[in-house]
Amino acid sequence: MDLYNELQSKIKQLDYSIKNLRQNGTEYAKAEKEYKILLRQECLKLRDEGVAIGLIDKTCYGIPSVAELRFKRDVAKTIYMANLEAINSIKLQMRLIESQIQREYGKV
Repeated sequence: MDLYNELQSKIKQLDYSIKNLRQNGTEYAKAEKEYKILLRQECLKLRDEGVAIGLIDKTCYGIPSVAELRFKRDVAKTIYMANLEAINSIKLQMRLIESQIQREYGKV
């Protein structure tokens, strides 16, 4: 019965992780949106100021507000990807438990 309880626990973890993935995905998308909007604004400012086109992207990435939003975007992406990996790990653990249940109770 311990394997069955462990499997049920993994199912609950999976449900929680999937709900969490949706939230993390939304936060990642929001961070990406904010970053791209600010990056565009700063690039246009630099273009209006006469900065050479080839230097605009390099210069924009060094603007503190742009760099901060890029950092937040990267952190949100990392959290999202870690959550995806956790889901895959839980699925693998569930398959292993199911296999163990099959081995132990399938012989009866």
